[in-house]
Amino acid sequence: MPFPDFIKELPSIDVPFPEDVVQTAVVRSDEGLVAFFTFLKDMELPPHSHGPQWGTVVEGEIELTIGGETRTYKAGDSYNIPAGVVHGGRIKSGTRAIDVFAEADRYTIKK
Repeated sequence: MPFPDFIKELPSIDVPFPEDVVQTAVVRSDEGLVAFFTFLKDMELPPHSHGPQWGTVVEGEIELTIGGETRTYKAGDSYNIPAGVVHGGRIKSGTRAIDVFAEADRYTIKK
């Protein structure tokens, strides 16, 4: 089931992937950023690091390598990525996830 219209109508963010691969919607406060991701195609997430991140898979499948440990996350699974820990992975088409970033400015909001 897709995210409801009121979520899809939230602002999107500038991510380093084309919109035909991933669609985004966000809510930002001074304390953090909540991002709703819909992956339209299979994609590789290159290894990278940043501030703390927590996420949950709503639908689909994400294979994440966090700090050298690889695990597959499916609907209902959550993951926690501590600050500065290198992570990357593979995300299957049709996956929807919600990620919360401790850094309010993790991504630029598109106007």
